[in-house]
Amino acid sequence: MVKSRRKAAPRDLREECLREALAIIEDSGVESLSLREVARRLGVSHQAPYKHFASRDHILAEIVGRAFVAFAAFLDARPQTGVPVQDMGAMGRAYLGYATDHPLSYRLMFGGMLPDPSKHPEMMERARHAFSLLQTDIQRVHAAAGRSVTAEQVNQDALFVWATLHGLATILDGATIHTLGLSKRSLNAAPAQTLERIGQALGVSAER
Repeated sequence: MVKSRRKAAPRDLREECLREALAIIEDSGVESLSLREVARRLGVSHQAPYKHFASRDHILAEIVGRAFVAFAAFLDARPQTGVPVQDMGAMGRAYLGYATDHPLSYRLMFGGMLPDPSKHPEMMERARHAFSLLQTDIQRVHAAAGRSVTAEQVNQDALFVWATLHGLATILDGATIHTLGLSKRSLNAAPAQTLERIGQALGVSAER
């Protein structure tokens, strides 16, 4: 009796290309990424990746876009109490936590040159969604305090909060800060103090 053979699952070359591209970036930096190198490492013809990605920038845009999706999902998954001030503080802690736990994705989103946004609208749509989470929390904080603010004021506050958190995340991820002789206690306290200062700047206490 002849045993039936299971057909091998079809190869998902698109996903393999994305995984290999990310590995190249992690190993050697964005500058080393090319579709030809992806093909070489996968052992396929140098034209094969072009069936799924028109150019190097297209595969990079998909990687960055997925990073924004994962980042927004991480922020959305933070514990929420329904108290706007506390929820914004939780978002700040989640932001810093993501930067620490996913440094490569964080640097791809915020630390380098993105592919031309006008040519990759889906990537930018995902980025705008992540930013909108911060805008929404800021609107809620102002509303809970009985303040009426314009969309422009919300945007300015969001840029201030983002710039402050990004600055701290970038500093803590760098090497220079470890040459300054700061105590571990000071470094560990920096996130909470930064969030408290942000809250004070917005007229609330983000850690309260």
